[in-house]
Amino acid sequence: RRPGGPLADGRDRLAELGRAARTPPGRLRLAGAVLAGLALLFGASAAWQAGARATAADQVVTHSRPLSRDASEIYRSLADADTTAATGFLLAGDEPAAVRKQYEDDLATAARLLTEAAGQAAAGSEAQRLIGSLNEQLPSYAGLVETARTDNRQGLPLGGAYLRHASGLMQNTMLPSAQRLVAVESARLDGDFAAAESLPWTALLLGAVTIGALLRYQLVLFRRTNRVVNPGLAAATLAVLTATVWLGAGGQASSSSLAAARTSGAGPLRVLGDARTQALQARAAENLNLVSRGASDTYTKRWQSVSEALGGRAGDAAAGGGAPQRAGGGTLDTAGKNAPSDAAVHLAKARTLFAAWDTRHAAAARSDQSGDYDSALKATVGLGGTDTTQAAFAAMDRELAAAAEAEEARFGTGTSGVAGGDEALAVGAAVLALLAATGTVRGIGRRLAEYR
Repeated sequence: RRPGGPLADGRDRLAELGRAARTPPGRLRLAGAVLAGLALLFGASAAWQAGARATAADQVVTHSRPLSRDASEIYRSLADADTTAATGFLLAGDEPAAVRKQYEDDLATAARLLTEAAGQAAAGSEAQRLIGSLNEQLPSYAGLVETARTDNRQGLPLGGAYLRHASGLMQNTMLPSAQRLVAVESARLDGDFAAAESLPWTALLLGAVTIGALLRYQLVLFRRTNRVVNPGLAAATLAVLTATVWLGAGGQASSSSLAAARTSGAGPLRVLGDARTQALQARAAENLNLVSRGASDTYTKRWQSVSEALGGRAGDAAAGGGAPQRAGGGTLDTAGKNAPSDAAVHLAKARTLFAAWDTRHAAAARSDQSGDYDSALKATVGLGGTDTTQAAFAAMDRELAAAAEAEEARFGTGTSGVAGGDEALAVGAAVLALLAATGTVRGIGRRLAEYR
């Protein structure tokens, strides 16, 4: 055994490798290893980033957008239940079966969606806490409404107090929780959109570096050998260039599709959801004001606030003593700004119907203020009436629902195939990078063969 043992043997081996690397064949092997490694690193980065984009795009379509939509529908169902409960209370013994069924359907929809959302929420998350709270409060609200309904049918004045208490629970506790749930799910949707739209800059940079290194080494070989083309390295350069261009162009195309889906689909849907929510809040305030029979101006103020947010600030009264004219700039106008053309048609009709509702509300309010409660009641919830505030609200809500369907379709069109395209891009980039590494090894191998 030589003096120095294994440590000395290791140093000798390293020295031998160093001397070999300084020879022409050694330099070729080292260059080939570096170039092949760059190609593989580029392929791994491209596959990882394109795959992450595909996962985020799939999350947008299959998870975060449906959850965001369901959260909005939970809010709408709860708000509509409150509105419908007040309508049924005002009609008392004349309450149509359709009104009662709508109320029950709203509660059933909210309960079903809350159950489904609970299965999707992460343990310990804010969404799970909000869903749990709403699940606990929903039976309490339903019990208060049933007590109010029973007392009202028996002619007991206490029924109005129970209904106001139920509405207070809904408006002050449940709906704010539902609104927070909408905000949480909307933030998750925005995060998935951002991840899906981000360009794979790391992979693109590595692609550019790999192409530059391949071209530079081919120039070095040309100067040493006067051979214009090394087929293996040329093929490797073409493979990396193709993958890089595909990665950049494909990433930009999918980002543009998602941006369009966000701008003319998800964004307008969010504003449209606000408009439908405000319309329900205004309708509930209108009905509860009649339930209170002038005991409080809370609901009158709420109507003024919500209707201003929905249709814009009120200006001077119209000639002939009509409703104050809306100056515009409310949620209905905002909802129409980025809406696709088929949705914009429905939103224009909704704005016209809101103006009719506003006018009829003003007339009903004047009757109520003058002491003609029966006329105010008939103008608000009159059965079979086509010129009531109920008829205008219902027609407006149908137009808003139709606009939502059009915007949902636009969202689906914008996101269709994006995840699949990114998945194909990830596989393609990996295959091309592997081919580039193979071409590099073959190209360097041909040069090494000349030294044998």
